[in-house]
Amino acid sequence: MTITMAGGAGSAWQALRRSFLASPLYGLTLMGQRAGSLATTPRDPWPGEQRRGEAILKEIDSLAAALKRRAEVDPARREWLHSFAWLRDLRAVGGDQARRQARELVAVWILEHERWSEIPWRPDVVGARLAAWLGGFDFFAASADDFFRNELLTSLCRQARHLSRTVRSAPPGSPEVAALHGLLAVGVALPDGERRVAQAVRLLKRVIWDQILDDGGHVERSPRVHLDVLRRMIEMRTLLRAGGHEVPPVLDDAIERMAPMLRLFRHGDGGLAFFNDTGDEPGGAIDLVLTQSDSRTRRGVSAPDTGFERLQAGRTIVIADVGAPPPPGLDGHAHAGTLAFEMSVGKERLIVNCGVHRSPTPAWRAVQRSTAAHSTVSIGDTNSSEILAEGGIGRRPNAVTRSRRDEDGSIWIDSSHDGYRQPFGIVHRRQLYLGAAGEDFRGADTLSASGSGAVGRRFAIRFHLHPRVKASLVQDGAAVLLGLPAGGGWRFRAVGGRLGLAESVWLGDNGDVKRTEQIVIEGAVGAGETVVKWALQAVPKR
Repeated sequence: MTITMAGGAGSAWQALRRSFLASPLYGLTLMGQRAGSLATTPRDPWPGEQRRGEAILKEIDSLAAALKRRAEVDPARREWLHSFAWLRDLRAVGGDQARRQARELVAVWILEHERWSEIPWRPDVVGARLAAWLGGFDFFAASADDFFRNELLTSLCRQARHLSRTVRSAPPGSPEVAALHGLLAVGVALPDGERRVAQAVRLLKRVIWDQILDDGGHVERSPRVHLDVLRRMIEMRTLLRAGGHEVPPVLDDAIERMAPMLRLFRHGDGGLAFFNDTGDEPGGAIDLVLTQSDSRTRRGVSAPDTGFERLQAGRTIVIADVGAPPPPGLDGHAHAGTLAFEMSVGKERLIVNCGVHRSPTPAWRAVQRSTAAHSTVSIGDTNSSEILAEGGIGRRPNAVTRSRRDEDGSIWIDSSHDGYRQPFGIVHRRQLYLGAAGEDFRGADTLSASGSGAVGRRFAIRFHLHPRVKASLVQDGAAVLLGLPAGGGWRFRAVGGRLGLAESVWLGDNGDVKRTEQIVIEGAVGAGETVVKWALQAVPKR
């Protein structure tokens, strides 16, 4: 039964609920018959990263201290730690040491967290942990002694009972998928799990309806979240098949639609575009997800519901964010990057957004989510969407428009947003053109001012460069020459503002900070329309 109350009554109820969940009495309600063994042993089908696993082994003492609550850990890192998603990275290292350390950390969790607490027992964290423990069972538990396996099975049963009761209270969006993944995993793996399987499938149908848009995109508009949700849905389909259960057509349909959308987000190097909390994701891992999806639908170039466009010609790929931010409550990963784009040539990234730093500190979060960290227009050092310190966004564009035209291999995109209307009375329009050969990419940024408060506002149009791109001002500062590592390059020119180079950072390579540069066109907004035109043209290899 779900009970909600508004206002102060709701807050009082939540406090009472937390007090009950943390009490010994609630712990007694989680007791019951323990499974003697697993009915089915799910297998985690995704490879971990050996480099990350080796880093985990080096900090194993600090992780154990955090699990024992003897070290201060920020909420985001606590979620990651208690999800045990990192088990696959230890598995990638292999060997007895990684196996023993994984087993020891699982044992620490069981000992220290028998009683409910806020983050470790939140439905999405429980779901992720159950899926990780069951998926890694052969790695860390199959060779363990009877005592450990008995304790593990007891804990799995307790957590399964709790998750079945609380799954509906998972935070909205992708956390709901993580919670249902765990519920389905224990339903299939533990004996007499039919009721949990039925519950998970019933709720999953609603979640798919709410979260997967008609074009196959996920409602949170993050390529990384999209990948994670698709990966979990593929796993849930595999779990149902392994347990002899019917796969609901809505799940097959969601996977079939999401796979082409994932392809839309990929650059020539196989990685994902850096929008909305997305950083480096290994191309090989993405290939595996697409293979496991069994999707036969070709990659699309336009995602009108999710709000992304892909321009591809010759060796050039441009991926543009031309959509409105996600609705409140689903905007935890949203950046203020409306109308930003990224560009790659072959396997080389040329123009990028700044990416995601692994540190969850408020200062870094604010920087990476800012408009200035994206290849788009910022006005008056103000974000196009208001970045809230507690997460999500406040003021945001109310109207975001886009249209597309493809003709004889050339592509035109016309988009706009009014995120600067409220603070300044300015609407930003961006037009993009990619020629059929992929060697001529042009744009025009138009700032339409309404009211005297807009005139004189300073604007900056930024084009962040990948660290491997070498940039130099040429023609007495009238152009920028961009050199690619593989040879050749591009010449950037602009009219309507002052062209220059400035320092920037790139937060790729697992969030490591790398110095790079950005092209910046600066100027002041005039009365009526202020138009800045720019062009990138390929320079042949010498």
